[in-house]
Amino acid sequence: MNSADDLKAVGPRIRMMMPKLTPLEARVVETVFGLRDFSEDTALKDLAAEAGVSEAMVVKITKKLGFSGYREFRTAVSSYIRLPTAEMHQELSAEDSTREIIQKVFRTSINALEETLSILDVEGFDRAADLLAKARQIDFYGVGGSAQIARDVAHKFLRIGVRANVQDDSHMMLMSASLLGTDDVAIGFSHSGNTTAVIDAIQLARKSGARTIAITNYGGSALAQIADIVLCSTAQGSPLMGENAAARIAQLNILDALFMAVAQRNYEAAERNLEKTMSAVTSKRKDKFP
Repeated sequence: MNSADDLKAVGPRIRMMMPKLTPLEARVVETVFGLRDFSEDTALKDLAAEAGVSEAMVVKITKKLGFSGYREFRTAVSSYIRLPTAEMHQELSAEDSTREIIQKVFRTSINALEETLSILDVEGFDRAADLLAKARQIDFYGVGGSAQIARDVAHKFLRIGVRANVQDDSHMMLMSASLLGTDDVAIGFSHSGNTTAVIDAIQLARKSGARTIAITNYGGSALAQIADIVLCSTAQGSPLMGENAAARIAQLNILDALFMAVAQRNYEAAERNLEKTMSAVTSKRKDKFP
């Protein structure tokens, strides 16, 4: 794990595994990232004492996170937290100036974009673009903030002639999913990957024969487990902004790239449809002023 991209992926991959950890195991990982002086010199016994667990427990957790043991975990994490992008994530304080607030919000989003790019499954992304380019019907499922992302994406796709239904009501999701078939695609949007309404709809869409895609922050989540393709965003949590704020920016970028990839697969048709849809709304713009 020597390249910059590999190092940037350390934090995101650990965060994506957090839902699989017990509360105690998660607390140990949070202890590690809360230590400002965690480094290659941090002894196993010292970390165990700091976290209030046994050395064997620490080793078990590192293996559960995909490392061969504590040494590999320590090397990877200590290298990750020294990256400039890892330092970008800063909490808001009551003493912050307006300029500092703006910088912290922007840097959190920049960090989410950098880290999401480092973990994005390019092969899965390619398969998702192929499915959407050939789909007879596309369903987007999401609630709350995730529904807003779905609407933004549906708007972009419509511009190039690709129609998608956006459902944000649990009953409507299930009704629509029940009517899908083998030529259709359903995309479930859920930051946590645990939104019951979205999971139920994706399950039914899959049972109906449709191909399914999950857009989530957690690759090990319930939604990710049932989808054919998983495209993950990642963002560090913040008590004030939460993970959702920065993850939303990352997810919008994933879907913007997916939109471009679908357009590329049928470029001439996309160009024709873009001209039509732009022309259709021209009369609603007031480009010239008296």
